[in-house]
Amino acid sequence: MDKKVRVRFAPSPTGGLHIGGVRTILFNYLFAKKNNGEFILRIEDTDQTRYVPGAEEYIINCLKWCGLNPDEGPDTGGAYGPYRQSERKPIYKQYAEELVSNGYAYYAFDTPEELENARNTIENFRYDKSTRMSLKNSLTLSAQEVEELIAQGVPHVVRIKVPGDQNIYFKDLIRGDVSFDSNEVDDKVLLKADGMPTYHLAVVVDDYLMKITHAFRGEEWLPSSPIHILLWRFLGWEAAMPAWAHLPLILKPDGHGKLSKRDGQRLGFPVYAMNWTDPATQELAEGFKEVGFLPEAFLNMLAMLGWNDGTDQELFSLEELCDKFSLERVNKAGAKFDYEKAKWYNAEWIKKSTAPSLYPYVVAVLAEKGINPAQEHLIKVIDMVKERCTLLPDFYQQASFFFEAPYQYDVDAVKPKWNADKTAFFEAYIKQIEAGDFADATVLEAEFKQLAADKGLKIGEVMLPFRIMLVGGKFGPQVFDIALALGREETISRIIKALPLFQ
Repeated sequence: MDKKVRVRFAPSPTGGLHIGGVRTILFNYLFAKKNNGEFILRIEDTDQTRYVPGAEEYIINCLKWCGLNPDEGPDTGGAYGPYRQSERKPIYKQYAEELVSNGYAYYAFDTPEELENARNTIENFRYDKSTRMSLKNSLTLSAQEVEELIAQGVPHVVRIKVPGDQNIYFKDLIRGDVSFDSNEVDDKVLLKADGMPTYHLAVVVDDYLMKITHAFRGEEWLPSSPIHILLWRFLGWEAAMPAWAHLPLILKPDGHGKLSKRDGQRLGFPVYAMNWTDPATQELAEGFKEVGFLPEAFLNMLAMLGWNDGTDQELFSLEELCDKFSLERVNKAGAKFDYEKAKWYNAEWIKKSTAPSLYPYVVAVLAEKGINPAQEHLIKVIDMVKERCTLLPDFYQQASFFFEAPYQYDVDAVKPKWNADKTAFFEAYIKQIEAGDFADATVLEAEFKQLAADKGLKIGEVMLPFRIMLVGGKFGPQVFDIALALGREETISRIIKALPLFQ
């Protein structure tokens, strides 16, 4: 590639960050890193009516959690700032005026009431080449009238003047040849009455001034493409226009339609990266982070929604994704979201992560429950139970018994078959533990089995009760590893505490 690769993610600070947005960030990031390029975060806050306090900080925190750190942005700075569109307001007016003076745009003075009247009287009304000459704008008014209206401070917008009978074409990096009939494109507003640009003008001006070489966005933005292409052309920048890639949608689990926040609430899974509480309604939308996903698993799962490297490999670190990523392997079709598969990724990442790397997450899970174990001890426990955990909160159920004796016991499967011989076995086993060498799980198991044989009991008749005495239920790692981790005194204490409940 001739030019330095520069890509951007440009969210509007209007709410939580949907996983479709995070995947767009991820594909931008992967492409940039694969090509030794730069990844820019730009906040598109031109629509002040939809601005939500706290949303920008939330977006930045999501990127930090994912480890997708921008090279430039409102937090990090850079040579092409400011990186908030609201701080770039004077820039856009200059280009809007240039478009008007060159005949590519015009002032429109229509009031909301006049536009509503046009909608009611003209079937399928659009502000375009077929209607613009019957409306109140600088194309139908004299130059003097326009000057007077502007001087009087009459509210007005700037609209693009879309030419008729043109085929507007571009080559999409994912979809190939894409074209639009300009007769189907309306004269979009470029500059609003408050002087703020619309998305259409701002995105083109900013991409040009920030030297963006590749623009990745969701396929829902495809219908906006002809306006953007015309603006690149009208402003004389067509040679610098970034290459575009419109990414496939993330679909509902049944494949019908785009995945939404409501789908997650209805079906019981998150669709946002992190918890988001709507300031207006105080409604909480749960996030993947808080549900218990590792960021590595979250990114791995997202990468595989619409992309693969052409092999059967499913687990990729961020470094591997940067190395393997290519646009040629991005699918055109939407990708169905499968929460069970998402959880599988997380379980696999928990398994392959080292205990020290999991420690900060697990210590936080246990601290919420009032458990604060010694670090060295907890790291040993994490290694013992991580194979059994799907989400991070699972570590409480799978590990808490190492630090707290059970307060309830699953005795239903054992109690009906209990007899005096089993009570006598555990009383004898306590004496055996007290007298023996409590240092090796294999030795403990052999001694336990030998005692059962000596008492004429099948191993299964006493092994399950022993597990329940130690952990409270039919779960956990190898039972003699648990006993060894608990230590001699605690193992004896738990047998003594539970034994009466089985009788």
